[in-house]
Amino acid sequence: MRIRSIRFICAALAFVPLVAGAQGYPTKPVRFIVPFAAGGATDISARIVGQKLGEMWGQTVVIDNRGGAAGNIGGAEAAKAPPDGYTLFFTSGSVVTANEHIYANMPFNPAKDFVAVTNVVRGAQVVVVPASSPYKTLKELIAAAKAKPGGLNYGHAGIGSQTHLAAENLLHTAKIEVQDVPYKGEGPAVAGLVGEQTTFATPNVAAAINFITSGKLRALAVTSKERAPQLPDVPTVAETLPGFENYGWFGLVAPAGTPREVVLKVYRDTVKALDSPEMRARFYVQGMETVGNSPEDFTRAMAAERARWAVVVKERRISVK
Repeated sequence: MRIRSIRFICAALAFVPLVAGAQGYPTKPVRFIVPFAAGGATDISARIVGQKLGEMWGQTVVIDNRGGAAGNIGGAEAAKAPPDGYTLFFTSGSVVTANEHIYANMPFNPAKDFVAVTNVVRGAQVVVVPASSPYKTLKELIAAAKAKPGGLNYGHAGIGSQTHLAAENLLHTAKIEVQDVPYKGEGPAVAGLVGEQTTFATPNVAAAINFITSGKLRALAVTSKERAPQLPDVPTVAETLPGFENYGWFGLVAPAGTPREVVLKVYRDTVKALDSPEMRARFYVQGMETVGNSPEDFTRAMAAERARWAVVVKERRISVK
């Protein structure tokens, strides 16, 4: 009995530093690696959450934009970071669920190199054209594309990005062929559209809504099942193409090996940050809704999405050698 008691005490003492470390975390600035350029929906969401968590923690949350290769550059940087909770990956869904099916040489393995923390927010994309565009409706845009296959083009945040996949899903459903123009991030893609370098784009509502309300872009349709409350006069894609639905999401994952208690603290604090009228209102304006699911639920959701994108990517023949 005495030996068992000693072993129990030793085991308990070994557990104390982990719990204490989690309770004291963070004791220095935390870095959020964002895999796209500043100005896009991923970046905007990261800054909103980072600011709130920074206030709660009494520590600065540094936003580190590492754009390029549809998020793979930022993903690789985050995957090799020390698993101590001080570098977290604020990713868009496509980077950790679709890219592995698109890129022949992925610099990291999303399922093995990261552990789930929580899905922060999700939102629809919006089909937009420059204010000077002759297309007033999605039906007109589709008709123009059918009349001249390959004659129109669209901008996106990079091959495999959520804005790219949303457009490819649209093209597949509408049975049209359009040239794609990749940019190094959603912000640059939207700027290119405002500058009339492309015909249309399907950015996240968060990245386009200010340009829509200011009159620089015209919204033709949203990809959500129902009309977006932020854009009530904009029809859904499904009103033209029945059954169409597409969402993007942004979440937090940590390098594999990050202590479980630290992961749980970040998850719980993020949920607490999201569960306030102020935060819901900020994301509402950006066309987003808060999620805050558990690490277990987030893990299962990402696994299911990886399986779904494997089919879509193969059917659309989307690949990068």
